Amino acid sequence: MTDAVNTLKSVNSSSDIDHLNRLAGIVILAGGASKRMGSPKAELMLPTNEQLLAYHVRQALKLSTATAYNVPIMIADNGRGFGISPDLILNNPQVPIIHITDYLSVDNFASNDNEQIETGGALVAIEAALQYLISSTTLATISNAPSSWLMVISCDSLIAATDLWKKLQPYITQAVDKSIICLTDEHHLYPLLAIYRLSIEPDLKHYIDNGQRQVMKFIQPIVQPVTFSEDWQSLTNFNTPKDFERACIALRNI
Repeated sequence: MTDAVNTLKSVNSSSDIDHLNRLAGIVILAGGASKRMGSPKAELMLPTNEQLLAYHVRQALKLSTATAYNVPIMIADNGRGFGISPDLILNNPQVPIIHITDYLSVDNFASNDNEQIETGGALVAIEAALQYLISSTTLATISNAPSSWLMVISCDSLIAATDLWKKLQPYITQAVDKSIICLTDEHHLYPLLAIYRLSIEPDLKHYIDNGQRQVMKFIQPIVQPVTFSEDWQSLTNFNTPKDFERACIALRNI
Protein backbone atom coordinates (compact mmCIF):
# COMPACT_ATOMS: atom_id res chain seq x y z
CA MET A 1 0.00 0.00 0.00
CA THR A 2 1.43 3.40 -0.96
CA ASP A 3 2.23 6.15 1.52
CA ALA A 4 -0.45 8.34 -0.07
CA VAL A 5 -3.11 5.69 0.49
CA ASN A 6 -1.91 5.10 4.04
CA THR A 7 -2.10 8.83 4.73
CA LEU A 8 -5.60 9.08 3.29
CA LYS A 9 -6.81 6.09 5.31
CA SER A 10 -5.38 7.69 8.44
CA VAL A 11 -7.01 11.03 7.70
CA ASN A 12 -10.28 9.28 7.01
CA SER A 13 -10.29 7.26 10.23
CA SER A 14 -13.14 7.71 12.70
CA SER A 15 -10.89 9.44 15.24
CA ASP A 16 -10.15 12.19 12.72
CA ILE A 17 -13.66 12.83 11.42
CA ASP A 18 -14.37 15.58 13.96
CA HIS A 19 -11.24 17.39 12.88
CA LEU A 20 -12.03 16.92 9.19
CA ASN A 21 -15.45 18.43 9.76
CA ARG A 22 -13.73 21.68 10.64
CA LEU A 23 -12.02 22.08 7.27
CA ALA A 24 -14.01 24.56 5.19
CA GLY A 25 -11.80 24.93 2.12
CA ILE A 26 -8.36 24.79 0.57
CA VAL A 27 -6.69 27.66 -1.29
CA ILE A 28 -3.62 27.14 -3.45
CA LEU A 29 -1.53 30.29 -3.82
CA ALA A 30 -0.12 30.42 -7.35
CA GLY A 31 0.14 34.12 -8.15
CA GLY A 32 3.67 35.01 -7.07
CA ALA A 33 6.08 36.81 -9.39
CA SER A 34 8.63 33.94 -9.35
CA LYS A 35 11.45 36.25 -10.46
CA ARG A 36 14.31 34.11 -9.17
CA MET A 37 12.76 30.95 -10.56
CA GLY A 38 12.57 32.48 -14.02
CA SER A 39 9.13 31.05 -14.75
CA PRO A 40 5.85 30.71 -12.84
CA LYS A 41 6.19 28.15 -10.07
CA ALA A 42 2.69 26.87 -10.77
CA GLU A 43 3.87 25.65 -14.19
CA LEU A 44 7.05 23.94 -13.00
CA MET A 45 7.19 20.37 -14.23
CA LEU A 46 7.74 17.54 -11.77
CA PRO A 47 9.77 14.48 -12.78
CA THR A 48 6.43 12.67 -13.15
CA ASN A 49 5.47 15.08 -15.98
CA GLU A 50 2.89 16.75 -13.76
CA GLN A 51 2.80 20.51 -13.32
CA LEU A 52 3.21 21.78 -9.78
CA LEU A 53 -0.25 23.37 -9.65
CA ALA A 54 -1.87 20.14 -10.85
CA TYR A 55 0.08 18.23 -8.19
CA HIS A 56 -1.33 20.45 -5.45
CA VAL A 57 -4.86 20.24 -6.85
CA ARG A 58 -4.62 16.46 -7.00
CA GLN A 59 -3.34 16.25 -3.44
CA ALA A 60 -6.03 18.67 -2.26
CA LEU A 61 -8.67 16.48 -3.93
CA LYS A 62 -7.56 13.54 -1.80
CA LEU A 63 -8.19 15.56 1.33
CA SER A 64 -11.39 17.14 0.06
CA THR A 65 -13.00 13.85 -0.90
CA ALA A 66 -12.09 12.37 2.49
CA THR A 67 -14.56 14.76 4.10
CA ALA A 68 -18.28 14.19 4.23
CA TYR A 69 -19.02 17.31 2.19
CA ASN A 70 -16.20 17.71 -0.40
CA VAL A 71 -14.63 21.01 0.60
CA PRO A 72 -13.97 23.46 -2.24
CA ILE A 73 -10.52 23.94 -3.73
CA MET A 74 -9.67 27.52 -4.71
CA ILE A 75 -6.84 28.57 -7.00
CA ALA A 76 -5.52 32.08 -6.36
CA ASP A 77 -3.28 32.86 -9.32
CA ASN A 78 -3.49 36.67 -9.50
CA GLY A 79 -5.52 36.51 -12.70
CA ARG A 80 -2.95 34.47 -14.63
CA GLY A 81 -5.49 31.83 -15.56
CA PHE A 82 -3.30 28.80 -14.94
CA GLY A 83 -5.12 25.71 -16.11
CA ILE A 84 -5.17 22.21 -14.69
CA SER A 85 -5.78 18.86 -16.29
CA PRO A 86 -9.46 18.48 -17.28
CA ASP A 87 -9.25 14.93 -15.96
CA LEU A 88 -8.89 16.24 -12.41
CA ILE A 89 -12.23 17.99 -12.78
CA LEU A 90 -13.99 15.25 -14.74
CA ASN A 91 -12.93 12.55 -12.28
CA ASN A 92 -14.04 14.60 -9.27
CA PRO A 93 -17.22 16.42 -10.36
CA GLN A 94 -18.48 16.58 -6.78
CA VAL A 95 -15.64 18.89 -5.65
CA PRO A 96 -15.80 22.59 -6.55
CA ILE A 97 -12.49 23.67 -8.13
CA ILE A 98 -12.55 27.39 -8.83
CA HIS A 99 -10.26 30.29 -9.62
CA ILE A 100 -10.73 33.22 -7.27
CA THR A 101 -9.89 36.88 -7.73
CA ASP A 102 -7.74 38.62 -5.13
CA TYR A 103 -9.66 40.81 -2.68
CA LEU A 104 -7.95 43.91 -4.06
CA SER A 105 -6.55 44.52 -7.51
CA VAL A 106 -2.96 45.70 -7.76
CA ASP A 107 -4.08 49.02 -9.23
CA ASN A 108 -6.21 49.81 -6.19
CA PHE A 109 -3.87 48.37 -3.61
CA ALA A 110 -2.51 50.87 -1.12
CA SER A 111 0.92 49.98 0.24
CA ASN A 112 3.10 51.64 2.84
CA ASP A 113 6.16 50.25 1.05
CA ASN A 114 8.09 52.34 -1.44
CA GLU A 115 8.84 49.35 -3.64
CA GLN A 116 6.73 48.82 -6.72
CA ILE A 117 4.68 45.70 -6.26
CA GLU A 118 3.47 43.32 -8.95
CA THR A 119 0.92 41.46 -6.87
CA GLY A 120 -1.26 42.37 -3.94
CA GLY A 121 0.55 39.76 -1.86
CA ALA A 122 -0.57 36.59 -0.18
CA LEU A 123 -2.95 38.20 2.29
CA VAL A 124 -5.30 39.57 -0.38
CA ALA A 125 -5.59 36.08 -1.84
CA ILE A 126 -6.26 34.59 1.58
CA GLU A 127 -8.87 37.28 2.27
CA ALA A 128 -10.62 36.44 -1.00
CA ALA A 129 -10.70 32.76 -0.06
CA LEU A 130 -12.10 33.53 3.39
CA GLN A 131 -14.80 35.74 1.88
CA TYR A 132 -15.75 33.05 -0.62
CA LEU A 133 -16.12 30.43 2.11
CA ILE A 134 -18.10 32.69 4.40
CA SER A 135 -20.53 33.64 1.63
CA SER A 136 -20.71 30.15 0.13
CA THR A 137 -23.62 27.83 0.78
CA THR A 138 -20.96 25.15 1.25
CA LEU A 139 -20.24 26.62 4.66
CA ALA A 140 -23.79 25.91 5.78
CA THR A 141 -23.02 22.20 5.76
CA ILE A 142 -20.45 22.68 8.54
CA SER A 143 -22.23 25.40 10.47
CA ASN A 144 -22.44 23.18 13.54
CA ALA A 145 -18.68 22.67 13.72
CA PRO A 146 -16.99 24.36 16.73
CA SER A 147 -14.65 26.17 14.35
CA SER A 148 -14.01 26.21 10.62
CA TRP A 149 -10.66 26.56 8.92
CA LEU A 150 -9.15 27.47 5.57
CA MET A 151 -6.04 25.54 4.51
CA VAL A 152 -3.44 27.64 2.69
CA ILE A 153 -0.86 25.95 0.44
CA SER A 154 1.69 27.92 -1.56
CA CYS A 155 3.28 26.87 -4.84
CA ASP A 156 6.78 26.99 -3.37
CA SER A 157 6.36 23.68 -1.61
CA LEU A 158 5.83 20.01 -2.36
CA ILE A 159 4.14 19.18 0.94
CA ALA A 160 0.85 17.46 0.16
CA ALA A 161 -2.46 18.75 1.54
CA THR A 162 -3.21 15.48 3.36
CA ASP A 163 0.18 15.56 5.08
CA LEU A 164 -0.15 19.23 5.99
CA TRP A 165 -3.62 18.69 7.50
CA LYS A 166 -2.48 15.65 9.43
CA LYS A 167 0.37 17.70 10.90
CA LEU A 168 -1.62 20.82 11.80
CA GLN A 169 -5.10 19.59 12.73
CA PRO A 170 -4.26 18.36 16.28
CA TYR A 171 -3.47 21.95 17.26
CA ILE A 172 -7.04 23.02 16.58
CA THR A 173 -7.83 21.69 20.04
CA GLN A 174 -4.37 22.08 21.58
CA ALA A 175 -4.07 25.80 20.76
CA VAL A 176 -7.63 27.00 21.11
CA ASP A 177 -6.56 30.61 21.65
CA LYS A 178 -4.81 30.79 18.27
CA SER A 179 -6.43 31.58 14.94
CA ILE A 180 -3.58 30.61 12.62
CA ILE A 181 -1.61 27.37 12.79
CA CYS A 182 1.44 27.16 10.57
CA LEU A 183 4.59 25.16 9.98
CA THR A 184 7.92 26.34 11.31
CA ASP A 185 11.53 25.25 11.34
CA GLU A 186 14.20 26.49 13.71
CA HIS A 187 14.65 29.67 11.68
CA HIS A 188 11.40 30.64 9.95
CA LEU A 189 7.63 30.56 10.14
CA TYR A 190 5.81 29.29 7.06
CA PRO A 191 2.49 31.19 7.15
CA LEU A 192 1.61 30.05 3.63
CA LEU A 193 1.64 26.43 4.74
CA ALA A 194 -1.02 26.86 7.35
CA ILE A 195 -4.65 26.81 8.39
CA TYR A 196 -6.57 30.01 9.13
CA ARG A 197 -9.69 30.25 11.26
CA LEU A 198 -12.53 31.72 9.21
CA SER A 199 -13.49 34.05 12.04
CA ILE A 200 -10.39 36.20 11.45
CA GLU A 201 -11.79 37.47 8.15
CA PRO A 202 -13.04 40.85 9.46
CA ASP A 203 -9.70 41.55 11.13
CA LEU A 204 -7.77 40.62 8.01
CA LYS A 205 -10.03 42.78 5.83
CA HIS A 206 -9.50 45.73 8.18
CA TYR A 207 -5.74 45.18 8.09
CA ILE A 208 -5.68 45.16 4.28
CA ASP A 209 -8.08 48.09 3.98
CA ASN A 210 -5.63 50.12 6.05
CA GLY A 211 -2.92 49.58 3.48
CA GLN A 212 -1.12 46.73 5.20
CA ARG A 213 0.14 43.59 3.49
CA GLN A 214 2.92 42.25 5.71
CA VAL A 215 2.07 38.66 6.53
CA MET A 216 4.29 38.29 9.59
CA LYS A 217 3.01 41.46 11.21
CA PHE A 218 -0.57 40.26 10.89
CA ILE A 219 -0.08 36.72 12.10
CA GLN A 220 2.38 37.27 14.95
CA PRO A 221 -0.13 37.74 17.82
CA ILE A 222 -2.43 34.91 16.74
CA VAL A 223 -0.18 32.18 15.32
CA GLN A 224 0.62 28.74 16.69
CA PRO A 225 3.85 27.42 15.12
CA VAL A 226 4.18 23.68 14.52
CA THR A 227 7.69 22.32 13.98
CA PHE A 228 8.00 20.08 10.97
CA SER A 229 10.30 17.12 10.53
CA GLU A 230 13.73 17.45 8.97
CA ASP A 231 12.75 15.46 5.88
CA TRP A 232 10.32 18.25 4.92
CA GLN A 233 13.06 20.89 4.97
CA SER A 234 13.99 20.53 1.30
CA LEU A 235 10.34 20.41 0.22
CA THR A 236 9.62 24.00 1.19
CA ASN A 237 10.46 27.53 0.11
CA PHE A 238 12.08 26.81 -3.24
CA ASN A 239 12.83 29.98 -5.18
CA THR A 240 15.42 28.96 -7.78
CA PRO A 241 15.67 26.08 -10.27
CA LYS A 242 18.32 24.43 -8.07
CA ASP A 243 16.01 24.68 -5.04
CA PHE A 244 13.23 23.03 -7.04
CA GLU A 245 15.53 20.27 -8.24
CA ARG A 246 16.49 19.52 -4.63
CA ALA A 247 12.81 19.50 -3.64
CA CYS A 248 11.98 16.96 -6.36
CA ILE A 249 14.82 14.72 -5.21
CA ALA A 250 13.68 15.02 -1.59
CA LEU A 251 10.10 14.14 -2.57
CA ARG A 252 11.28 10.92 -4.22
CA ASN A 253 13.23 9.97 -1.10
CA ILE A 254 10.39 10.42 1.38
